[in-house]
Amino acid sequence: MTAVLETLDTPDGPFTVLADAEGAVLASGWTGDPAAVVARVHAAIRPSHVQTGPVVAADAVRAYYEGDLAAIEGVPVRQHGTPLQRAGWTALRGIAPGSPLTYTGFAAALGSPSAVRAAASICARNAPALFVPCHRVLRGDGSMGGFAWGVEVKRALLAREAGHIASSDVPTASARP
Repeated sequence: MTAVLETLDTPDGPFTVLADAEGAVLASGWTGDPAAVVARVHAAIRPSHVQTGPVVAADAVRAYYEGDLAAIEGVPVRQHGTPLQRAGWTALRGIAPGSPLTYTGFAAALGSPSAVRAAASICARNAPALFVPCHRVLRGDGSMGGFAWGVEVKRALLAREAGHIASSDVPTASARP
């Protein structure tokens, strides 16, 4: 299988997207190192050939960074995993921007409140970062916890999402009585 790789500049550093021939994101992350992104793809679906070029999902990344937090939601992704992992990755896509969950809350959302380690593992094995927003899961005490692309990136993403949500709640001049 051939896949296409594109790296974009973002406020959080270079962001690289790897997509298959149908445009589904296989992996992505805050790095300019293509090998680091390709390595995140499960061996069962890892492409045999990677070429650089434009990726449709890059438009969603640009829109996200311009303030359209919902832009990443419709981007197709493809991951290989167990039924619980696949259910977890789907559930991650349902966490609203600005409303992070704890690992315990995420485990409960999966129907297994005692499976906190499994919930953390689902986040750790998530390859298409941003599009499957594992950054929206925190430790029980509200601290950042781990993130494959660095805690500072996770903190910046959460702050951006919280700030955007808060600013969108402020009435505009035309909406005021």
